[in-house]
Amino acid sequence: MRAITVEPGRPGTARLEDIPEPDPREGSVLVEAIAVGVCGTDAEIAEGKYGWAPPGHTRLVLGHESLGRVLDPGSSAGLKKGDLVVGIVRRPDAVPCPNCAVGEWDMCRNGQYTERGIKEIHGFMSERWRIEPEYAVKVDPTLGLLGVLLEPMTVIAKALEQIVFVGQRSFWDAKTILVTGAGPIGLLAACGARLFGKDVHVLDRMETGLKPDLVRDLGATYHSGSVMDIGFEPDAIVECTGVGSVIADSIQKIGAGGILCLTGVGGGGLSGYAVADVAAKVVLKNNVLVGSVNANKRHWYKAAQALGQADRSWLSRLITRREKPENFTQALQRTPEDIKVVVQFSDV
Repeated sequence: MRAITVEPGRPGTARLEDIPEPDPREGSVLVEAIAVGVCGTDAEIAEGKYGWAPPGHTRLVLGHESLGRVLDPGSSAGLKKGDLVVGIVRRPDAVPCPNCAVGEWDMCRNGQYTERGIKEIHGFMSERWRIEPEYAVKVDPTLGLLGVLLEPMTVIAKALEQIVFVGQRSFWDAKTILVTGAGPIGLLAACGARLFGKDVHVLDRMETGLKPDLVRDLGATYHSGSVMDIGFEPDAIVECTGVGSVIADSIQKIGAGGILCLTGVGGGGLSGYAVADVAAKVVLKNNVLVGSVNANKRHWYKAAQALGQADRSWLSRLITRREKPENFTQALQRTPEDIKVVVQFSDV
């Protein structure tokens, strides 16, 4: 069968190749791939920046944002042939740490977790893949191809949950939420916050085009430029860029008692900012900065509920490009017009 693989740590080694059929030891559920979403993580692994092949292998099958059709449910009592499913990405560490032991593998303490398509387990960019029944999540069939958005939506399900949990430290009711960045994670964050009835604002660099239109069509407010110029102090900020200057501005702009949830992984430092002065803003306004990454099974369930409630026509506009497996190199290259690019293996 065909699969998109890479030798982690070596740039320029990604290729479409024939590999053996998935080993039954990888899971009793056999799935036919429909589509795999592409994100910055896949591009960085292809660039040799990180990634780990499975033990005993030199190459890793890419892809962690999956959508497939069950060919054989195996030992699963909850699945049947033809069901649409996605695969949970992370697996608990083998020790396990206290968090992994209770199913909170997204909060792993010792870093010995594994992840499909990223860390020591093959991913989903192959014509067929196997998965353990407990890590297969059934998708509402009416979503069709939009089910491929479930994994990025889990990131938001966890981030919003973290904001709610932290907010319980005091009498606090978040009415205004700012999302920085209008990529797929940022737009899904805006969608999720709107489902909660919040006054949502999204900030990005683009002044015109699809992104501003998508935000406004949600009933949210779009801003371009600097966080410092938005004209109000948000109760909560979901930061999706990872850009140091945007993070620093968010710390200064957030309202008293507010929560800044960091989901973006990037760089850029805090050039031009005095760290102690920025930290003083946090102290004097009782703010909280919380990092949020990955998701556990509870978040996958919440994300599936949120996608099911979202407007299908709006969600469909997030998928701006579909590429065939043989054109995977184009899928890994972002253009300014892209939001979510998918590699499509078969029809829904």
